[in-house]
Amino acid sequence: MTPANVSGAATFLFPVSSSVFFAATGPDLSLFARGGPMMWVLFGLAVLVTMLFVERTLFLHRGQIRAKAFVDGIKNIVAKRRLVEALTVCEETPGPVAAVVKAALLHADDAAEAMRFHVQEAAVIELPVLERRLGAIAAIAQIAPLVGLLGTVLGMITTFLAFERGGNYAMAGALSAGMWQALLATAGSLLVAIPTHLAHHFLTGRVRSIVRDVEWSGNEIMKFLLTEYRENKPGENAAPGPVAQ
Repeated sequence: MTPANVSGAATFLFPVSSSVFFAATGPDLSLFARGGPMMWVLFGLAVLVTMLFVERTLFLHRGQIRAKAFVDGIKNIVAKRRLVEALTVCEETPGPVAAVVKAALLHADDAAEAMRFHVQEAAVIELPVLERRLGAIAAIAQIAPLVGLLGTVLGMITTFLAFERGGNYAMAGALSAGMWQALLATAGSLLVAIPTHLAHHFLTGRVRSIVRDVEWSGNEIMKFLLTEYRENKPGENAAPGPVAQ
Protein backbone atom coordinates (compact mmCIF):
# COMPACT_ATOMS: atom_id res chain seq x y z
CA MET A 1 0.00 0.00 0.00
CA THR A 2 1.39 3.35 -1.03
CA PRO A 3 1.65 6.32 1.38
CA ALA A 4 -1.20 8.01 -0.49
CA ASN A 5 -3.44 5.00 0.05
CA VAL A 6 -2.50 4.86 3.76
CA SER A 7 -3.42 8.54 4.14
CA GLY A 8 -6.70 7.98 2.34
CA ALA A 9 -7.57 4.99 4.54
CA ALA A 10 -6.83 6.96 7.70
CA THR A 11 -9.04 9.77 6.48
CA PHE A 12 -11.85 7.33 5.72
CA LEU A 13 -11.64 5.58 9.12
CA PHE A 14 -11.09 8.69 11.28
CA PRO A 15 -12.49 11.63 9.31
CA VAL A 16 -12.98 13.89 12.35
CA SER A 17 -9.63 13.07 13.90
CA SER A 18 -7.67 13.52 10.73
CA SER A 19 -9.35 16.76 9.70
CA VAL A 20 -9.93 18.46 13.05
CA PHE A 21 -8.01 17.11 16.04
CA PHE A 22 -4.78 16.22 14.22
CA ALA A 23 -4.62 19.14 11.85
CA ALA A 24 -1.14 20.06 10.71
CA THR A 25 -1.74 23.66 11.64
CA GLY A 26 -2.22 22.81 15.35
CA PRO A 27 -5.31 22.59 17.54
CA ASP A 28 -8.50 23.94 16.08
CA LEU A 29 -9.64 26.61 18.54
CA SER A 30 -12.91 27.01 16.68
CA LEU A 31 -14.11 23.88 18.47
CA PHE A 32 -14.35 25.92 21.64
CA ALA A 33 -16.67 28.40 19.96
CA ARG A 34 -18.77 25.60 18.52
CA GLY A 35 -19.42 24.30 22.02
CA GLY A 36 -21.76 27.15 22.78
CA PRO A 37 -22.04 29.43 25.82
CA MET A 38 -21.62 26.62 28.35
CA MET A 39 -18.02 26.20 27.21
CA TRP A 40 -17.21 29.56 28.78
CA VAL A 41 -18.74 28.41 32.05
CA LEU A 42 -16.67 25.25 31.92
CA PHE A 43 -13.57 27.28 31.11
CA GLY A 44 -14.19 29.46 34.16
CA LEU A 45 -14.64 26.39 36.35
CA ALA A 46 -11.42 24.90 34.99
CA VAL A 47 -9.44 28.06 35.77
CA LEU A 48 -10.97 28.29 39.25
CA VAL A 49 -10.27 24.67 40.17
CA THR A 50 -6.70 24.97 38.89
CA MET A 51 -6.07 27.96 41.15
CA LEU A 52 -7.63 26.18 44.15
CA PHE A 53 -5.62 23.02 43.53
CA VAL A 54 -2.30 24.86 43.25
CA GLU A 55 -3.00 26.92 46.39
CA ARG A 56 -4.06 23.88 48.44
CA THR A 57 -1.13 21.79 47.22
CA LEU A 58 1.40 24.44 48.22
CA PHE A 59 -0.33 25.02 51.57
CA LEU A 60 -0.44 21.33 52.49
CA HIS A 61 3.13 20.79 51.32
CA ARG A 62 4.28 23.60 53.60
CA GLY A 63 2.29 22.28 56.55
CA GLN A 64 3.37 18.65 56.28
CA ILE A 65 6.60 17.93 58.15
CA ARG A 66 8.37 14.79 59.33
CA ALA A 67 6.38 14.36 62.50
CA LYS A 68 8.53 11.67 64.10
CA ALA A 69 11.79 13.53 63.57
CA PHE A 70 10.22 16.76 64.82
CA VAL A 71 8.77 15.20 67.99
CA ASP A 72 12.03 13.36 68.72
CA GLY A 73 13.92 16.64 68.45
CA ILE A 74 11.47 18.36 70.81
CA LYS A 75 11.87 15.49 73.28
CA ASN A 76 15.64 15.87 73.28
CA ILE A 77 15.38 19.61 73.92
CA VAL A 78 12.78 19.25 76.69
CA ALA A 79 14.77 16.46 78.33
CA LYS A 80 17.57 18.98 78.81
CA ARG A 81 15.11 21.32 80.56
CA ARG A 82 15.22 23.86 77.72
CA LEU A 83 11.49 24.37 77.49
CA VAL A 84 11.73 27.90 76.07
CA GLU A 85 13.96 26.69 73.25
CA ALA A 86 11.46 23.93 72.45
CA LEU A 87 8.64 26.48 72.30
CA THR A 88 10.71 28.65 69.97
CA VAL A 89 11.28 25.70 67.63
CA CYS A 90 7.52 25.04 67.57
CA GLU A 91 6.77 28.68 66.76
CA GLU A 92 9.26 28.67 63.88
CA THR A 93 7.93 25.42 62.43
CA PRO A 94 4.83 25.73 60.21
CA GLY A 95 1.94 23.32 60.28
CA PRO A 96 -0.58 21.84 62.72
CA VAL A 97 1.86 19.31 64.18
CA ALA A 98 4.01 22.06 65.65
CA ALA A 99 0.92 23.92 66.92
CA VAL A 100 -0.34 20.84 68.79
CA VAL A 101 3.07 20.11 70.29
CA LYS A 102 3.38 23.73 71.37
CA ALA A 103 0.01 23.53 73.14
CA ALA A 104 1.21 20.52 75.10
CA LEU A 105 4.48 22.24 76.06
CA LEU A 106 2.70 25.35 77.27
CA HIS A 107 0.81 23.17 79.75
CA ALA A 108 3.59 20.73 80.58
CA ASP A 109 3.03 21.09 84.32
CA ASP A 110 -0.78 20.86 84.22
CA ALA A 111 -2.83 17.82 85.07
CA ALA A 112 -3.33 15.17 82.41
CA GLU A 113 -6.93 16.16 81.69
CA ALA A 114 -6.07 19.85 81.40
CA MET A 115 -3.18 19.11 79.06
CA ARG A 116 -5.35 16.86 76.91
CA PHE A 117 -8.02 19.56 76.69
CA HIS A 118 -5.58 22.17 75.41
CA VAL A 119 -4.04 19.75 72.91
CA GLN A 120 -7.47 18.88 71.54
CA GLU A 121 -8.39 22.55 71.42
CA ALA A 122 -5.30 23.30 69.31
CA ALA A 123 -6.15 20.42 66.98
CA VAL A 124 -9.74 21.65 66.58
CA ILE A 125 -8.40 25.05 65.53
CA GLU A 126 -5.83 23.69 63.08
CA LEU A 127 -7.67 20.85 61.33
CA PRO A 128 -10.45 22.90 59.67
CA VAL A 129 -7.75 25.03 58.04
CA LEU A 130 -6.47 21.92 56.28
CA GLU A 131 -9.88 21.16 54.79
CA ARG A 132 -10.52 24.71 53.60
CA ARG A 133 -11.57 24.98 49.93
CA LEU A 134 -11.75 21.19 49.47
CA GLY A 135 -15.53 21.51 49.49
CA ALA A 136 -15.34 23.99 46.62
CA ILE A 137 -13.22 21.58 44.58
CA ALA A 138 -15.68 18.75 45.24
CA ALA A 139 -18.58 21.01 44.24
CA ILE A 140 -16.91 21.88 40.92
CA ALA A 141 -16.37 18.19 40.22
CA GLN A 142 -20.10 17.60 40.68
CA ILE A 143 -21.33 20.73 38.91
CA ALA A 144 -19.19 20.41 35.76
CA PRO A 145 -21.13 17.39 34.35
CA LEU A 146 -24.40 19.22 35.02
CA VAL A 147 -23.14 22.24 33.10
CA GLY A 148 -22.16 19.91 30.27
CA LEU A 149 -25.61 18.32 30.36
CA LEU A 150 -27.19 21.77 30.10
CA GLY A 151 -24.98 22.52 27.11
CA THR A 152 -26.02 19.23 25.53
CA VAL A 153 -29.71 20.02 26.00
CA LEU A 154 -29.22 23.49 24.52
CA GLY A 155 -27.44 21.95 21.56
CA MET A 156 -30.25 19.50 20.94
CA ILE A 157 -32.77 22.35 21.17
CA THR A 158 -30.76 24.24 18.55
CA THR A 159 -30.72 21.16 16.33
CA PHE A 160 -34.47 20.63 16.50
CA LEU A 161 -35.14 24.31 15.85
CA ALA A 162 -32.97 24.17 12.73
CA PHE A 163 -34.71 20.97 11.61
CA GLU A 164 -38.14 22.54 12.18
CA ARG A 165 -37.29 25.69 10.26
CA GLY A 166 -35.73 23.79 7.39
CA GLY A 167 -38.53 21.28 7.12
CA ASN A 168 -37.93 18.57 4.53
CA TYR A 169 -35.13 20.62 3.05
CA ALA A 170 -33.02 21.03 6.22
CA MET A 171 -29.36 20.90 5.31
CA ALA A 172 -26.76 18.96 7.23
CA GLY A 173 -24.83 22.17 7.89
CA ALA A 174 -27.79 23.72 9.68
CA LEU A 175 -28.28 20.64 11.85
CA SER A 176 -24.61 20.07 12.64
CA ALA A 177 -24.22 23.28 14.63
CA GLY A 178 -26.51 22.04 17.38
CA MET A 179 -24.93 18.58 17.36
CA TRP A 180 -21.45 20.09 17.68
CA GLN A 181 -22.64 22.15 20.63
CA ALA A 182 -24.17 19.13 22.35
CA LEU A 183 -21.16 16.85 21.89
CA LEU A 184 -18.51 19.45 22.73
CA ALA A 185 -20.33 20.56 25.88
CA THR A 186 -20.43 16.96 27.09
CA ALA A 187 -16.76 16.40 26.26
CA GLY A 188 -15.74 19.67 27.89
CA SER A 189 -17.61 18.88 31.10
CA LEU A 190 -15.90 15.50 31.37
CA LEU A 191 -12.51 17.07 30.72
CA VAL A 192 -13.13 19.35 33.70
CA ALA A 193 -14.86 16.89 36.04
CA ILE A 194 -12.45 13.94 35.79
CA PRO A 195 -9.23 15.82 36.71
CA THR A 196 -11.14 17.70 39.40
CA HIS A 197 -12.25 14.45 41.03
CA LEU A 198 -8.64 13.23 40.94
CA ALA A 199 -7.42 16.51 42.42
CA HIS A 200 -9.96 16.28 45.26
CA HIS A 201 -8.94 12.69 45.98
CA PHE A 202 -5.26 13.67 46.05
CA LEU A 203 -5.79 16.61 48.40
CA THR A 204 -8.05 14.58 50.69
CA GLY A 205 -5.31 11.98 51.00
CA ARG A 206 -2.81 14.66 51.94
CA VAL A 207 -5.17 16.01 54.61
CA ARG A 208 -5.72 12.53 56.08
CA SER A 209 -1.96 12.02 56.25
CA ILE A 210 -1.47 15.29 58.15
CA VAL A 211 -4.36 14.48 60.51
CA ARG A 212 -2.70 11.15 61.37
CA ASP A 213 0.56 12.99 62.09
CA VAL A 214 -1.26 15.45 64.34
CA GLU A 215 -2.97 12.70 66.33
CA TRP A 216 0.25 10.74 66.74
CA SER A 217 2.30 13.81 67.68
CA GLY A 218 -0.23 14.96 70.27
CA ASN A 219 -0.39 11.57 71.95
CA GLU A 220 3.38 11.09 71.83
CA ILE A 221 4.30 14.46 73.36
CA MET A 222 1.64 14.11 76.06
CA LYS A 223 2.91 10.67 76.99
CA PHE A 224 6.45 12.02 77.21
CA LEU A 225 5.50 15.02 79.34
CA LEU A 226 3.36 12.97 81.72
CA THR A 227 5.97 10.26 82.26
CA GLU A 228 9.64 10.85 81.49
CA TYR A 229 9.58 14.63 81.83
CA ARG A 230 7.94 14.62 85.24
CA GLU A 231 9.78 11.60 86.57
CA ASN A 232 13.17 13.14 85.78
CA LYS A 233 12.58 16.57 87.27
CA PRO A 234 15.74 17.82 89.01
CA GLY A 235 15.63 17.86 92.78
CA GLU A 236 12.71 15.44 93.15
CA ASN A 237 14.88 12.33 93.50
CA ALA A 238 17.71 14.03 95.45
CA ALA A 239 18.58 12.70 98.91
CA PRO A 240 17.27 14.85 101.79
CA GLY A 241 19.84 17.10 103.43
CA PRO A 242 20.91 16.90 107.09
CA VAL A 243 18.39 18.08 109.60
CA ALA A 244 19.49 21.21 111.46
CA GLN A 245 20.02 20.80 115.19
